[in-house]
Amino acid sequence: MNFSPLWLSLKTATIATVIVFILGGLLARLIARNSFPGKSIVEAIILLPLVLPPTVVGFGLLYLFGKNGFLGQLLMNVFDFQVIFSWYAVIIAAVVVSFPLMYQSAAAAFQQYEPNIENAAYTMGASKWKVFWTISFPLAWPGLLAGLVLSFARALGEFGATLMLAGYIPNVTDTIPLAIYFAVESGNMEMATFWVVIIISLGFSAILWLNWWSKRNMMRYSER
Repeated sequence: MNFSPLWLSLKTATIATVIVFILGGLLARLIARNSFPGKSIVEAIILLPLVLPPTVVGFGLLYLFGKNGFLGQLLMNVFDFQVIFSWYAVIIAAVVVSFPLMYQSAAAAFQQYEPNIENAAYTMGASKWKVFWTISFPLAWPGLLAGLVLSFARALGEFGATLMLAGYIPNVTDTIPLAIYFAVESGNMEMATFWVVIIISLGFSAILWLNWWSKRNMMRYSER
Protein backbone atom coordinates (compact mmCIF):
# COMPACT_ATOMS: atom_id res chain seq x y z
CA MET A 1 0.00 0.00 0.00
CA ASN A 2 1.37 3.40 -1.03
CA PHE A 3 0.62 5.94 1.70
CA SER A 4 2.07 8.85 -0.25
CA PRO A 5 -1.36 10.53 -0.70
CA LEU A 6 -1.90 10.52 3.06
CA TRP A 7 1.46 12.05 3.96
CA LEU A 8 1.27 14.54 1.11
CA SER A 9 -2.26 15.62 2.07
CA LEU A 10 -1.38 16.04 5.75
CA LYS A 11 1.81 17.95 4.96
CA THR A 12 0.12 20.18 2.39
CA ALA A 13 -2.92 20.88 4.58
CA THR A 14 -0.71 21.68 7.59
CA ILE A 15 1.50 24.14 5.68
CA ALA A 16 -1.52 25.74 3.99
CA THR A 17 -3.29 26.09 7.35
CA VAL A 18 -0.30 27.82 8.93
CA ILE A 19 -0.14 30.26 6.02
CA VAL A 20 -3.85 31.10 6.03
CA PHE A 21 -3.91 31.32 9.83
CA ILE A 22 -1.21 34.00 9.83
CA LEU A 23 -2.33 35.92 6.73
CA GLY A 24 -6.06 35.48 7.33
CA GLY A 25 -5.81 36.46 10.98
CA LEU A 26 -3.77 39.59 10.32
CA LEU A 27 -5.90 40.66 7.37
CA ALA A 28 -9.12 40.07 9.31
CA ARG A 29 -7.80 42.11 12.24
CA LEU A 30 -6.84 44.93 9.87
CA ILE A 31 -10.16 45.00 8.01
CA ALA A 32 -12.64 44.04 10.75
CA ARG A 33 -11.84 47.00 12.99
CA ASN A 34 -11.56 49.61 10.25
CA SER A 35 -13.97 51.25 7.83
CA PHE A 36 -12.84 52.48 4.43
CA PRO A 37 -14.33 53.02 0.97
CA GLY A 38 -14.70 49.76 -0.91
CA LYS A 39 -14.50 47.56 2.19
CA SER A 40 -17.46 45.45 1.04
CA ILE A 41 -15.84 44.94 -2.36
CA VAL A 42 -12.56 43.83 -0.76
CA GLU A 43 -14.34 41.35 1.49
CA ALA A 44 -16.39 40.05 -1.44
CA ILE A 45 -13.18 39.36 -3.37
CA ILE A 46 -11.64 37.59 -0.37
CA LEU A 47 -14.71 35.37 0.09
CA LEU A 48 -15.23 34.72 -3.63
CA PRO A 49 -13.52 31.28 -3.66
CA LEU A 50 -16.25 30.07 -1.27
CA VAL A 51 -18.95 30.39 -3.92
CA LEU A 52 -16.99 29.75 -7.12
CA PRO A 53 -16.67 26.23 -8.54
CA PRO A 54 -13.22 24.79 -7.74
CA THR A 55 -12.50 24.48 -11.45
CA VAL A 56 -13.01 28.24 -11.85
CA VAL A 57 -10.58 28.88 -8.99
CA GLY A 58 -8.15 26.46 -10.61
CA PHE A 59 -8.51 28.20 -13.96
CA GLY A 60 -7.74 31.54 -12.33
CA LEU A 61 -4.65 30.12 -10.63
CA LEU A 62 -3.55 28.50 -13.88
CA TYR A 63 -4.02 31.82 -15.64
CA LEU A 64 -1.77 33.53 -13.07
CA PHE A 65 0.89 30.85 -12.55
CA GLY A 66 0.91 29.23 -16.00
CA LYS A 67 3.76 29.64 -18.44
CA ASN A 68 2.04 32.64 -20.01
CA GLY A 69 0.69 34.04 -16.73
CA PHE A 70 2.07 37.13 -15.05
CA LEU A 71 3.26 35.37 -11.90
CA GLY A 72 4.33 32.29 -13.82
CA GLN A 73 6.56 34.29 -16.13
CA LEU A 74 7.91 36.35 -13.24
CA LEU A 75 8.93 33.27 -11.26
CA MET A 76 10.46 31.67 -14.34
CA ASN A 77 12.45 34.74 -15.34
CA VAL A 78 13.64 35.67 -11.85
CA PHE A 79 14.03 32.29 -10.14
CA ASP A 80 13.90 29.87 -13.08
CA PHE A 81 11.09 28.12 -11.24
CA GLN A 82 7.80 26.70 -12.53
CA VAL A 83 4.87 26.42 -10.14
CA ILE A 84 2.42 24.35 -12.17
CA PHE A 85 2.64 20.57 -11.86
CA SER A 86 4.69 20.84 -8.69
CA TRP A 87 4.13 20.27 -4.98
CA TYR A 88 4.06 24.04 -4.47
CA ALA A 89 1.03 24.22 -6.74
CA VAL A 90 -0.82 21.92 -4.34
CA ILE A 91 -0.07 24.29 -1.45
CA ILE A 92 -1.13 27.36 -3.44
CA ALA A 93 -4.45 25.75 -4.37
CA ALA A 94 -5.07 24.71 -0.76
CA VAL A 95 -4.26 28.18 0.54
CA VAL A 96 -6.59 29.93 -1.90
CA VAL A 97 -9.61 27.72 -1.26
CA SER A 98 -9.20 27.62 2.53
CA PHE A 99 -8.29 31.28 3.05
CA PRO A 100 -11.93 32.57 2.99
CA LEU A 101 -12.91 30.24 5.84
CA MET A 102 -10.05 31.49 8.00
CA TYR A 103 -10.77 35.12 7.17
CA GLN A 104 -14.50 34.78 7.83
CA SER A 105 -13.97 33.11 11.22
CA ALA A 106 -11.22 35.55 12.22
CA ALA A 107 -13.21 38.62 11.17
CA ALA A 108 -16.19 37.46 13.23
CA ALA A 109 -13.90 36.73 16.19
CA PHE A 110 -12.33 40.19 16.14
CA GLN A 111 -15.74 41.87 15.90
CA GLN A 112 -17.39 40.02 18.79
CA TYR A 113 -15.70 41.84 21.67
CA GLU A 114 -15.98 45.47 22.75
CA PRO A 115 -13.35 47.67 21.01
CA ASN A 116 -13.19 49.94 24.06
CA ILE A 117 -11.12 47.23 25.76
CA GLU A 118 -8.36 47.85 23.23
CA ASN A 119 -8.84 51.62 23.39
CA ALA A 120 -8.38 51.57 27.16
CA ALA A 121 -5.06 49.77 26.72
CA TYR A 122 -3.97 52.33 24.13
CA THR A 123 -4.72 55.22 26.51
CA MET A 124 -2.49 53.53 29.11
CA GLY A 125 0.44 53.60 26.70
CA ALA A 126 0.36 50.05 25.35
CA SER A 127 1.67 49.59 21.81
CA LYS A 128 -0.51 48.14 19.04
CA TRP A 129 1.63 45.02 18.95
CA LYS A 130 1.27 44.48 22.72
CA VAL A 131 -2.48 45.11 22.60
CA PHE A 132 -2.84 42.58 19.81
CA TRP A 133 -1.01 39.78 21.63
CA THR A 134 -2.29 40.46 25.14
CA ILE A 135 -5.90 41.50 24.41
CA SER A 136 -7.08 41.06 20.83
CA PHE A 137 -5.60 37.63 20.18
CA PRO A 138 -6.73 35.97 23.45
CA LEU A 139 -10.26 37.36 23.11
CA ALA A 140 -10.53 36.22 19.49
CA TRP A 141 -8.81 32.86 20.04
CA PRO A 142 -11.96 30.65 20.04
CA GLY A 143 -13.02 32.01 16.65
CA LEU A 144 -9.48 31.81 15.32
CA LEU A 145 -9.21 28.19 16.39
CA ALA A 146 -12.50 27.37 14.67
CA GLY A 147 -11.22 28.97 11.48
CA LEU A 148 -7.95 27.08 11.78
CA VAL A 149 -9.66 23.69 12.07
CA LEU A 150 -12.13 24.41 9.25
CA SER A 151 -9.30 25.68 7.03
CA PHE A 152 -7.32 22.50 7.67
CA ALA A 153 -10.29 20.33 6.77
CA ARG A 154 -10.95 22.36 3.62
CA ALA A 155 -7.31 22.23 2.54
CA LEU A 156 -7.28 18.49 3.16
CA GLY A 157 -10.25 17.95 0.86
CA GLU A 158 -9.26 20.31 -1.96
CA PHE A 159 -9.63 18.69 -5.40
CA GLY A 160 -10.68 20.84 -8.37
CA ALA A 161 -8.17 23.68 -8.17
CA THR A 162 -5.39 21.23 -7.28
CA LEU A 163 -6.11 19.05 -10.31
CA MET A 164 -6.02 22.02 -12.68
CA LEU A 165 -2.91 23.67 -11.25
CA ALA A 166 -0.84 20.71 -10.01
CA GLY A 167 -2.16 17.80 -12.05
CA TYR A 168 -1.82 14.20 -10.89
CA ILE A 169 1.80 13.14 -10.47
CA PRO A 170 2.35 10.07 -8.25
CA ASN A 171 4.39 10.80 -5.12
CA VAL A 172 4.48 14.51 -6.02
CA THR A 173 0.94 15.90 -6.26
CA ASP A 174 -1.24 12.86 -5.53
CA THR A 175 -3.30 14.08 -2.59
CA ILE A 176 -6.08 11.89 -1.18
CA PRO A 177 -8.90 13.53 -3.23
CA LEU A 178 -6.89 13.06 -6.43
CA ALA A 179 -6.03 9.49 -5.46
CA ILE A 180 -9.75 8.76 -4.99
CA TYR A 181 -10.68 10.25 -8.36
CA PHE A 182 -8.04 8.40 -10.35
CA ALA A 183 -8.65 5.15 -8.46
CA VAL A 184 -12.30 5.32 -9.54
CA GLU A 185 -11.24 6.22 -13.09
CA SER A 186 -9.05 3.12 -13.25
CA GLY A 187 -11.78 0.92 -11.75
CA ASN A 188 -9.91 0.29 -8.49
CA MET A 189 -12.90 0.70 -6.20
CA GLU A 190 -11.18 -0.99 -3.27
CA MET A 191 -8.43 1.62 -3.29
CA ALA A 192 -10.93 4.44 -3.75
CA THR A 193 -13.00 3.16 -0.80
CA PHE A 194 -9.91 2.98 1.39
CA TRP A 195 -9.00 6.63 0.77
CA VAL A 196 -12.63 7.74 1.14
CA VAL A 197 -12.72 6.16 4.59
CA ILE A 198 -9.41 7.82 5.51
CA ILE A 199 -10.41 11.34 4.49
CA ILE A 200 -13.87 11.04 6.06
CA SER A 201 -12.23 9.90 9.30
CA LEU A 202 -9.81 12.83 9.27
CA GLY A 203 -12.51 15.40 8.53
CA PHE A 204 -14.91 13.91 11.07
CA SER A 205 -12.21 13.84 13.75
CA ALA A 206 -11.34 17.49 13.15
CA ILE A 207 -14.95 18.65 13.39
CA LEU A 208 -15.67 16.40 16.39
CA TRP A 209 -12.67 17.80 18.25
CA LEU A 210 -13.72 21.36 17.43
CA ASN A 211 -17.25 20.76 18.75
CA TRP A 212 -15.85 19.15 21.91
CA TRP A 213 -13.44 22.02 22.49
CA SER A 214 -16.16 24.63 21.88
CA LYS A 215 -18.55 23.02 24.37
CA ARG A 216 -15.75 22.64 26.91
CA ASN A 217 -14.78 26.27 26.47
CA MET A 218 -18.40 27.41 26.87
CA MET A 219 -18.75 25.41 30.07
CA ARG A 220 -15.63 27.02 31.51
CA TYR A 221 -16.90 30.45 30.56
CA SER A 222 -20.34 29.85 32.13
CA GLU A 223 -18.71 28.68 35.40
CA ARG A 224 -16.86 31.98 35.84
